[in-house]
Amino acid sequence: MNIEQIYTGCLAQGAYYIESNGEVAIIDPLREVQPYIDKAAQQNATVKYIFETHFHADFVSGHVTLAEKTGAPIIYGPNANPTFKALIAEDQQEFTLGNITIIALHTPGHTMESTSYLLRDENGKDHALFSGDTLFLGDVGRPDLAQKTGAITVEDLASHLYDSLREKIMPLADEVIVYPAHGAGSACGKNMMKETMDTLGNQKKVNYALRADMTKAEFIKEVTDGLLPPPSYFPENVKLNKEGYDDISEVLKRGTTALSPTEFEVIANETNAIVLDVRPQHEFVKGHIPRSIFIGLDGSFAPWVGALIADTKQPILLVTPENREEEAVTRLSRVGFDHTLGYLQGGFNAWKKAAKEYDTISSISTETFQEAFQNELAVFDVRRESEFASEHVIEAKNTPLHYINSHLAEFPQEETFFVHCAGGYRSVIAASILKSRGIHNLVNIEGGFKAIKETDIPVSEYVCPSSL
Repeated sequence: MNIEQIYTGCLAQGAYYIESNGEVAIIDPLREVQPYIDKAAQQNATVKYIFETHFHADFVSGHVTLAEKTGAPIIYGPNANPTFKALIAEDQQEFTLGNITIIALHTPGHTMESTSYLLRDENGKDHALFSGDTLFLGDVGRPDLAQKTGAITVEDLASHLYDSLREKIMPLADEVIVYPAHGAGSACGKNMMKETMDTLGNQKKVNYALRADMTKAEFIKEVTDGLLPPPSYFPENVKLNKEGYDDISEVLKRGTTALSPTEFEVIANETNAIVLDVRPQHEFVKGHIPRSIFIGLDGSFAPWVGALIADTKQPILLVTPENREEEAVTRLSRVGFDHTLGYLQGGFNAWKKAAKEYDTISSISTETFQEAFQNELAVFDVRRESEFASEHVIEAKNTPLHYINSHLAEFPQEETFFVHCAGGYRSVIAASILKSRGIHNLVNIEGGFKAIKETDIPVSEYVCPSSL
């Protein structure tokens, strides 16, 4: 028996390759499925099953394409209603894979079709639990994503989740290994650990949601408290996962079309495509196509695209680092953005050589900011609310990047102001969005709050809410 976790950091997502005696099961595959097929071929094995833990909201799974290429059935748990052919398992239904068994445990709560998969080894002993978004390490799946699909409420879903955990998962042996669908950084939970696998016994000790003496009312309150609004692209991804999508090879072929500066400009004007610049932030600051949006590949690229662009049908044109256009299109497709129309051949240097108009972002060091701070100019902090609450520049205003479009009226229209984040990535994203909306009187602070703390600029101290 071989279990391999295939973890994708930018999505904080875990897919699983399980092999026993020449037969393979894939759980929650990524959109690009060829690596799974190649891995099985290398081991002279056959993909027998494709298990889906639920209809994912934060990424587009590769289940449809993988089924088309291998002939393996797609398996969901009870209550699933995909429009394509799939096997809807019953609770406790068993699936033989080589010398092992995989059992579908219906664990509703995150969504009503959510299902965990229990693996029993060659000796019939419970070995591992693939818990999807039902149980994370340090947390459980948020119960608010499926509420809009019917009359069910957040509290109803949380109640189901409480029962699922206590009736299906907590009775399992402590030595069972938990393999979740996500880790720290995913928007599918709020308190996930950085580790990507753990024993159930340890989770019973450290996971607040598995506290043995917790009542259902306490669970509902704790699991729903502090939930931030889900990213707006989540429903679009659920729809793609339920109804199907284009083969990624078609998306890549279309998205990696090389365009000259003139072709690029014409298409941008004709289609109202967003120009998405994915180069490193310091390059974007020095020069970029006017009104283009920066979201760098070397950060949390796909989740920020989903959070800030939202409409997965939005046409996109890419400005990429050399030879990274395929990577950019692939990572966009993972979150359902399939309408990339091409990329700028030769990159931004080709744009400049063609004598096309370009823009820059005013950016200063923290040393220069320290001097300018005395002039009492406004400071805008685009970090998350929790980061800002922990510590921030005195008199700074919190305008979290996730919701920056809701804060546009707060930014000065004429007076110069400063913008910063933790390290510089998010503030350049914010600056690009503001400039695309006609707000150019901003100055980016290089190095963000981490660099600011090394200066003498006064920062606030955290105030415990209980003392207010």
